[in-house]
Amino acid sequence: MKAFRLDELEAERRANEGAYLQFLRERNMSVGLYALGAGETDSQQPHRQDEVYVVMSGRALLTVGDETATVARGSVAYVPAGVPHKFHHISEDLRVLVVFSPPES
Repeated sequence: MKAFRLDELEAERRANEGAYLQFLRERNMSVGLYALGAGETDSQQPHRQDEVYVVMSGRALLTVGDETATVARGSVAYVPAGVPHKFHHISEDLRVLVVFSPPES
């Protein structure tokens, strides 16, 4: 079994000075922690993989294609491969678990 603690992952992400930390990579999926501060800009581009976002904390708008929804702690969103998407109007520091399938390349 592989088990992780969010506080330890957050500390590792900060130490690496990046918005994203991939912490699990397996044959059919990868998982990472994505962090954006209040007011920051999400500059990600569409991915070649399907992905699922699980919002652990924070508040923002998420636009996927031409649909926009408010996301906050407990929100789960699916983003199909190749579809433009971004978090915006981030009003509270955002921490999101990201699951890619197949693994992010």
